[in-house]
Amino acid sequence: MNRSLLLKMLAIAGLTVVLLVPLMLINGVISERTYYRNEAVTRIAESSAGEQTLSGAVVVVPYVDIVETVVEGKNDAPAKVRRERSEHQWIFFPDSYAVDGRVNPATRKLGLHEVRVYELEATLQAAFTLAIPATPASVTERQVGVPRLSFGISDVRGLVGTPRLRVDGAETVLEQGSGMADGRGVHADLSAVGAGVTRKVAVTADLVVAGTERLSLAPIGTSNRISLASPWPHPLFAGRFLPRSREVRSNGFDAAWEVSALAAATQRQFLEGASLESLDGLSLTLVEPVNVYSQADRASKYGVLFVLLTFTAFFLFELIKQLRIHPVQYLLVGLALAIFFLLLLSLSEHIAFVWAYLVAAGACIGLLGFYLSFVLRSKARGIGFAAGLTLLYGALYGLLVSEDNALVMGSLLLFAVLASVMVVTRRIDWYQGMPVRGVEGVGRDG
Repeated sequence: MNRSLLLKMLAIAGLTVVLLVPLMLINGVISERTYYRNEAVTRIAESSAGEQTLSGAVVVVPYVDIVETVVEGKNDAPAKVRRERSEHQWIFFPDSYAVDGRVNPATRKLGLHEVRVYELEATLQAAFTLAIPATPASVTERQVGVPRLSFGISDVRGLVGTPRLRVDGAETVLEQGSGMADGRGVHADLSAVGAGVTRKVAVTADLVVAGTERLSLAPIGTSNRISLASPWPHPLFAGRFLPRSREVRSNGFDAAWEVSALAAATQRQFLEGASLESLDGLSLTLVEPVNVYSQADRASKYGVLFVLLTFTAFFLFELIKQLRIHPVQYLLVGLALAIFFLLLLSLSEHIAFVWAYLVAAGACIGLLGFYLSFVLRSKARGIGFAAGLTLLYGALYGLLVSEDNALVMGSLLLFAVLASVMVVTRRIDWYQGMPVRGVEGVGRDG
């Protein structure tokens, strides 16, 4: 390989490495803007209500066992009766638990950043069987306390208005605090029940709960049925349980879950004192149709590929047409390619991503087409390179909008590029850096 060709290849490789610096800086800007967006979510959650988790309804019945024992006195002293008190509680989960809710989305803005919030309008229905054990023979006296109906809500600031609670058809007043270990939620006192008594309790609650972006529900009952509807057309279903049925339309969605206690560890986790957020459950997130920061981040990862493909095209053009291109011209073209990603990020914060992409790509293609028509000493050549860049930007957009097929599309694109390079360079004598003239074939002598 002649020396000038080797030096040119080393110069191109060095320029590619140099262009990694602005690409990394642009990627850092994307990460910074993503951080600011997450900070906006946190600030909005702090001023209203954050992600919400509802654990449903449970009934807690406290009781005190009194055990009397006779303690013999010493040195002919009279015997004494010692009374020992121990406090306990029974926790009863619903035999059946149902939630019918509508999630109404809204948008709150903080600076340039939009954050999705919602209000859940829900009706909760639960049926309990309170089977209070009889006083065992080993216990002298058992004092059964007032049963407490508890609803777990991770951020009670999200309660809108006053929830309406009906127990066995009678209006019942809710009070602050769930009465459980972490205290997050609301509760109501029920009528007293004695030892050895079994009682049925039917509960209906109407409430409105506000939250930010994500809603989680814990299937706390033995049998659970949850139904949610919303006009938001971009739901993300996650958690331990996915909907049994769902219908996502352009004007909203409907989803329904049916979960048995046999399939969920929620009750066991609740008894072990797990936090609301760590309970097995289902979740719904109102995602944005296009997250401009994740899209810009994915696009920037293809920056090096853009530079390499363009430099390769320049290098092959030099070999085939014997037209020298200065390293400074390589560098300027590489910087123009890198600036595209910064333009894309800044524009997408103000206009729709697709329009931001079109404007940024159009600006860079127009600039490079104009510049290269002078560098390559031909308007036709400049237009040709601009057309190639248009195809490249179009392929990148296809990769961005088709996440599920990004790998196969990217693989096919790279294969097509490699095949094109091999076809174009099939006659080049790499020792001389000149195309081989004459008959087509494997080599000079073919």
